[in-house]
Amino acid sequence: MSYLFSEDPKPQPASPENQAANAVSVSDKLIARAEELVPILAERAARTEELRRVPDESVRDLIDAELIRVATPQTYGGHAVDIDTLFEVGWRLAQGCGATGWFYTVTQSHNWIIGTATEEAQNEYFASPDVISSSAFAPTGKTERVSDGWLISGRWPFSSGVDHAEWVYLGALDKEVKRLAYLLVPRADIRIEDDWYPAGLRGTGSKSVVIDEPVFVPEHRTLWPGPAAPEARDRHGRASYGAPQSQIMPFVLAAPLIGIAQGALDEFTERTRNRTVMPGRPSAAEGTAAQIRLAQSSAEADAAVALLRADLRDLIAFGAAGKPLTDLERARFRRNHGYTAQLAVSAVDRLYSASGARAILNPSRISRMHRDVNAGSHQLALTWDSIAELYGRVRLGVKPSMEVW
Repeated sequence: MSYLFSEDPKPQPASPENQAANAVSVSDKLIARAEELVPILAERAARTEELRRVPDESVRDLIDAELIRVATPQTYGGHAVDIDTLFEVGWRLAQGCGATGWFYTVTQSHNWIIGTATEEAQNEYFASPDVISSSAFAPTGKTERVSDGWLISGRWPFSSGVDHAEWVYLGALDKEVKRLAYLLVPRADIRIEDDWYPAGLRGTGSKSVVIDEPVFVPEHRTLWPGPAAPEARDRHGRASYGAPQSQIMPFVLAAPLIGIAQGALDEFTERTRNRTVMPGRPSAAEGTAAQIRLAQSSAEADAAVALLRADLRDLIAFGAAGKPLTDLERARFRRNHGYTAQLAVSAVDRLYSASGARAILNPSRISRMHRDVNAGSHQLALTWDSIAELYGRVRLGVKPSMEVW
């Protein structure tokens, strides 16, 4: 599968109206390419789960379709689109294979984040516009501040897509300022510990990153997460950089769950149309229970997509205007990160429970979707109870029990 854009990937002067029109045109083409890959990824989904990583040919398809360049700044050969296209592509890929969709949104988010790094780090990282990186943001390793950088060693778990990574982002805690940092480390400086045996999302290959002996990370490869980065917005022409990372990044985890829910709807529809419960009895498609479950789950999945799009539209608008978010606005985005995941899980659970005894057997697409969507919802950034409490406290004027991210 080979693609070539007719558009010059280098930035070209254009009026704001033409820039917006061009972005829509390019975004539509990228989304169409993702939709072409959905049945291909679906055919590979069982093997992806068995391999416990995304197959090489799936990564090659993403590269050939230029989907790995979606979050790469146009300055470095990426497309003239913003981060909303990343999520539109990501949830669609997850319709075919949840693990591949997760791999995509996570690794692509790194290409977006690096746009806020020092120019020296960006030049190193984007030696290829199709660069892939993984991350382990929890500061579980050993870090020491030294002159002009850091010495780091130890073990960082849950690094999705690390088998395909050229770089890894590792979490570090600057003890002096008590602030989390991300350190950009080349693949040559780490080893991969093959310890990824989860209940779901096995195909993400989220293995542990290990550094046995301390390695030096220069200061210019340090990223400080959280705040808006208007200098990156102005340099790369992406309004999203003007919004806080913490309001955008959890959608990296929610979007593939939404895609899994959409995929489960398609799978349930096809299975139910062709399933006979008992010889001589009406088909499963004629059953009222199946019809009602399908209607409710489809409404939840569609609502999750609508909420994702509305929030991204708002965040990009905030970023373009350079407008700071109020505590209530920040809490609302956090609420919606968790709620879209809740909608996706609810939609899939309802369909899985109505899919009959054969749904529990392997290989079963809907069984894998059930495992994957529930596994993904366990991410801390999507934990509903704490997020809902946060929103309620802020809305009621009560001091939040956790930081308003």
